Amino acid sequence: MSSLRDEIKKLREDFTKGTLNDTAVNPDPFQQFELWLSQAVEAKIPEVQAVTLSTVSPEGKPASRIVYIREFENNQFWVYTNYNSRKAKDMLQNPNISLTFFWPDLERQIRIEGTVKKADKEKSDTYFKNRPRESQLGAWASNQSGVLKNREELETAVETIRNKFEGKDVPRPEFWGGFEITATYYEFWQGRKSRLHDRISYSNEKGNWIIKRLAP
Repeated sequence: MSSLRDEIKKLREDFTKGTLNDTAVNPDPFQQFELWLSQAVEAKIPEVQAVTLSTVSPEGKPASRIVYIREFENNQFWVYTNYNSRKAKDMLQNPNISLTFFWPDLERQIRIEGTVKKADKEKSDTYFKNRPRESQLGAWASNQSGVLKNREELETAVETIRNKFEGKDVPRPEFWGGFEITATYYEFWQGRKSRLHDRISYSNEKGNWIIKRLAP
């Protein structure tokens, strides 16, 4: 184990793949986000839609997990989950959240802070309808974040739901749906040599986006 710790200490990466100039970024942070996202897609970054979603419980305890962003427009982002899950309960009781995209192949990171609320039922219905059928069945079968006795309990629940909806469309369960995130802060990070990284932030102040360069 000590050799592993020593190996981790020795790991170093000098970032040389790009720069970020505060006078050249788009004045609209959402458009800057879309630009970087499109470049990540073009670069064939794996799991480009994966993002770390961080929430805070009513007791002030933070929790983070990886989720997928499938929809986004005009400084709004949508995630979907079981409303009984831990992250959903956190978001329903404390609307302050953050998102973090990290694309190491491009030496880039985007942090987004904002507030969250339940998505409209119509939007959740539309998204659920377009999910693969097996994912629809899984949403019904899984008591997300609940304790399972074993794997077989989950697989049995899936089979029960499969039989229930055999030959029928699978409706969206009331306990499953979307959350709408509205961004109030963005930070774009571009790795640079000698840890002198570029960090450009956008803060929404009275409806206007204020751009600042931050020290690395």
